[in-house]
Amino acid sequence: MPARFLEQSRVAGRWPEGKALSGLVRLELHSPLIAAAARPGQFVMVRPGRDEAAGLDPLLRRPLSIHYRRGERLGLLFKIVGRGTARLAKVEPGQTLDLLGPLGRPFPLEAGARLLVGGGLGQAPLLFLAEELGPGSATRLRLGAASAPDLAALEDFKALGLPLEVFTEDGSLGRTGLVTLGLAEELAGRPAAVCACGPEAMLREVARLAAQTGRGCHLSLEARMACGLGACLGCSIEGAGGARKRVCLEGPVFEAGELGWT
Repeated sequence: MPARFLEQSRVAGRWPEGKALSGLVRLELHSPLIAAAARPGQFVMVRPGRDEAAGLDPLLRRPLSIHYRRGERLGLLFKIVGRGTARLAKVEPGQTLDLLGPLGRPFPLEAGARLLVGGGLGQAPLLFLAEELGPGSATRLRLGAASAPDLAALEDFKALGLPLEVFTEDGSLGRTGLVTLGLAEELAGRPAAVCACGPEAMLREVARLAAQTGRGCHLSLEARMACGLGACLGCSIEGAGGARKRVCLEGPVFEAGELGWT
């Protein structure tokens, strides 16, 4: 069984310091045990910060992709969507959060050209992957979002010096359109295995285009989770041939053929 740890992690930083206009928040946590064991594509289950008035509400941990690793620190990038993430967005440096991880199946790291495709919050785990593959690798990046403010990690991706193309649906940055625009032509002309994370509709289209051009494809899925350990089956989905797959355990990274989407 892969190493996993229950760790009290100190908040080292939170950005933005004020209100997040895009709803996106980044935390940096000192979490040496989890950081040492983490691989790109894995996630942690985070217990929201304490609120004595609310008691145990919300009861369940929140699953968050590991955004990056800096020595003994982890980055988490998330969007405020409910009570748990709203509480996480208010933690202050010096406070501690209860983390369980690293969890799940990571992206493969074997040698070869890669095209990383991130849509919206799907940018979160791809920064860790891009950093592990390294600036000297044959790695290209495609990042898409509804609008420029939704690309919270863009400067971090740019700093890697990898070929990068940006798409926004409203045309506020880069090319206007979805991140899959022109993807078939790019895969046909510049062969690469695809690693993608984003909304399900985007992932289905990426899987279809990768299969159409004969490229390997790994997809990182999002799902509601209760335990993160494969016990509750709350995150199970239907895969190829009707087989049930637990996103927290058999995933969150799947080879596209496992999902029956191609």
